[in-house]
Amino acid sequence: MTGIYVHIPYCVKKCSYCDFCSVPRDDSASLYPDALCREIELSRDRLPYEGPVPSVFFGGGTPTALPPAALIRILDTIRRTYDLLPGAEITTECNPGTAAYADFVKLRAAGFNRLSLGLQSADDRLLAAVGRIHTCDQFLTAFRAARDAGFQNINVDLMHGLPGQTQENYLETLQKVCDLEPEHISAYALILEEGTPLFEQVTAGEVSLPDEDAVADMEDAGMAYLKERGFVRYEVSNFAKPGRECRHNLIYWDDEPYLGFGVAAHSSARGKGAWLRWSNTESIPTYLKKLQKGKLPTAETLYIDKKEEMFEVIMLGLRKVKGIPRQAFLDRFGMTMEQAFPEPFLQVQYSGWWVDSPTHYALTKEGMDHLNAALCCFR
Repeated sequence: MTGIYVHIPYCVKKCSYCDFCSVPRDDSASLYPDALCREIELSRDRLPYEGPVPSVFFGGGTPTALPPAALIRILDTIRRTYDLLPGAEITTECNPGTAAYADFVKLRAAGFNRLSLGLQSADDRLLAAVGRIHTCDQFLTAFRAARDAGFQNINVDLMHGLPGQTQENYLETLQKVCDLEPEHISAYALILEEGTPLFEQVTAGEVSLPDEDAVADMEDAGMAYLKERGFVRYEVSNFAKPGRECRHNLIYWDDEPYLGFGVAAHSSARGKGAWLRWSNTESIPTYLKKLQKGKLPTAETLYIDKKEEMFEVIMLGLRKVKGIPRQAFLDRFGMTMEQAFPEPFLQVQYSGWWVDSPTHYALTKEGMDHLNAALCCFR
C-alpha cells in the first residue's frame, strides 16, 4: 500500500516559528491546482507505486487557503489516477479563519473525512506572540462548524514551550480542547528553527522561551492530563482516542511507501531494487514551469542502501509507543535488529531503555524521553 501526501504551500500569513515551505497566497495560487493535477496524472506511469492507497493527506502551508473547489478537484484527480481503498482516510489541515461552515460542508460531501485544526494555544496572548492569525474563539467556531458539517474525526494541533507560556497555560489549553472531545491531539514542543523570525527574536534577546526543564515539566503534565481524559499516547507527540490513530502518519512511522505531490513534497518507495527517496523543487515558479512542459518537478533522488534503510526503520519506528514488530523487521531485512546492530542494541539495553517484549522492539517511557540519545547509538 502507498500513502499520498499533497502539499499546499499557501498561508494567509507565515507564523514566526515556521520553517516549512509556505508563502503568503499570491498570484501563483490560481495556477497551482492545475499544476498539481498535472503532476498527479504524469506520476502514475513514471513513479514506483504499490497500491492501493489507504490515506491521502493535504498539508501545508494551509490547504484551506485555497477554495474548497480547488481541493476537491485535486482529490478527484487522485481518485481517477490511483486506487483508493474503500473508507480511505482523507485529511486536510485547516487553520481557524480559513474555512467556514459552508466550506466544511463542501469538503465533507466530496469525501474528506478527517480534519486537522491548528490551534497551538487557547491563550490569545501566546497566539499573537508567535504570529498566529486567529483567536481561540475563532478556533472554537471552526471546530463546532466542522462538527456540524459532519466531520467525526478531528485532530487538534497544540504546542508547548511557547514564549511566555507556563504549565498552567498549557493545561488550560488542554482542558478546553479535551472538553470539545476531538478524536486526536498532536502536542508538539516548539522547535526553534534557524532562519525563522522567532529565532532572530530569541537570538537578539527580544523574546525568551521557557527553559528545558520547564518544557519537560509541561510535557509530562500534559501527558498525564491527556491520559486522564481518555487519550492514548501512541507516538512521541501524538495522542488518540482508541482506534483513532492517524493512519497517514503511521505510514511514515512504519517506513511504508508514500508519494508526495506539490512543491517541496517528499516521496519514499521501493524501485529499481533499492529503497528510494526523492523530493520536488522548493521553487513555486520552477514547479509550475516544469509541469507546464510536461515534466515532473523532481529536484533530488536518493538511493538508500540496506544499512541506511534499516536505520530509518529504527529511527521512525521507535517514535511509536508500540515500537517495531520484531517479525516485520526480520521479514524486511532477513535479520533481527540484534544481528544488524549488535553493539548499539546492547548500548540501549545497558541504559535500561528497551521494553521487555518478545514481539516488539519498543522503548520505555525513559527511553522515549531520551529518544535522540537512543538513536545516536545506532549511528
